[in-house]
Amino acid sequence: MRIKIRYILTVIAILLFQIRFSQAALEINVNDGNLKPLPIAIPSVIDKQVLEKDLGFDISRLIASDLAGSGLFYPINPKAFLENLSSISQKPNFNSWRVINAETLLSAELSYRDNDIVRIDYRLWDVVAEKALVEQTLTTSRNKWRSLAHVIADTVYTRLTGEKGYFDTKVAFIAESGPKTNRIKRLAIMDQDGFNPRLLTTGNDLVLTPRFSPNSEDLVYLSYRNGQPQVYIYNLESKQTYVVGSFPGMTFAPRFSPDGKKIIMSLQEGVGSNIFEMNLSNFERRRLTNTPDINTAPSYSPDAKNIVFESDKSGTQQLYVMDANGNNVRRISYGTGSYSTPVWSPRGDYIAFTKISKGRFMIGVMFADGSGERIITDGFHNEGPTWSPNGRVLMFFRESPGESGGAMIYSVDITGYNEKLIDTPGFASDPSWSNLLN
Repeated sequence: MRIKIRYILTVIAILLFQIRFSQAALEINVNDGNLKPLPIAIPSVIDKQVLEKDLGFDISRLIASDLAGSGLFYPINPKAFLENLSSISQKPNFNSWRVINAETLLSAELSYRDNDIVRIDYRLWDVVAEKALVEQTLTTSRNKWRSLAHVIADTVYTRLTGEKGYFDTKVAFIAESGPKTNRIKRLAIMDQDGFNPRLLTTGNDLVLTPRFSPNSEDLVYLSYRNGQPQVYIYNLESKQTYVVGSFPGMTFAPRFSPDGKKIIMSLQEGVGSNIFEMNLSNFERRRLTNTPDINTAPSYSPDAKNIVFESDKSGTQQLYVMDANGNNVRRISYGTGSYSTPVWSPRGDYIAFTKISKGRFMIGVMFADGSGERIITDGFHNEGPTWSPNGRVLMFFRESPGESGGAMIYSVDITGYNEKLIDTPGFASDPSWSNLLN
């Protein structure tokens, strides 16, 4: 019965996201509850000048990788293509694409200006209806071709699903190295697909819980410098860091407000901890909870009217929602086990969380009123969900057991479909997903 219920919930969730266009659409295989990916043909980008070898091929390959990685699209093997497009102005022979079961086709052409600026003209075709769905031109410097490819993939994703994409984004995380009993933890950042990882701190001081600002230009995080917990903000452009504040006792889980003008965090006071809000213009603090309990891990709703957090006021860690001023506190989690690390979806509909029950660590979602709880994935030690900017995908980290084990970052669709490992140079934990960069 539990399997049938989960299957039904999965199908309903996929249906809620499915947007049909013309006759080409995402389909559901009702036999196994999985979504049938949309077949799309992505020929190599036409490059008549060839100022940089394989650039057109690399761009098309990355677009295909993005779309395939979402689990919603099936890029057809180029070896099956029957037509060789030679120009963006060439209208495809749709019969030659239909015969290989392509429902959509992405054609693109690359040109150069001043030996550094690349221009790409591209068209997304509905093969069934024989019409163009998207016609756009983009320009960028040659060393930013990956971002250009991500933007194109986002456009295709948006046009064919009705939702915003999430490919042109970054993920901040904690890069871990060294023995399990003495891990060095550094602040790091990478593209959402694991490429271009970059360390931001030296590892001399322990760093924890990085969180992106709404404009994706800053990171707020916790660092233990000289044994004293301090909240820092790191600017990705200037590479400058400044201290938000040093606080007596422990500080936990700083996070930006939706407008980026405040941060919210938990400060230890005696045996308990309470939630405070800090105005970044004058560094004034405002107390939002005032109990002897452990109140921590706060996260704003997208409209900043509510805050979800975890508290042990009922005896075990459970999830609570309160008004942004700290009033009207109400419990929303009532399942077996304990709940932690809540984070509000950017769509405002779901709250993701970590749940611990009978020794298992699970990542789940529930509606903001606590209804509709659904476990997305479980395992030995899953923790710390973070949302893609379109609210469709979650990242989290999973700790493997044993002396040689460590944390790795995974992503999964909120239906529980398409779970996959994000490749990082070493162990990695505490992911935080940025908003779209372009």
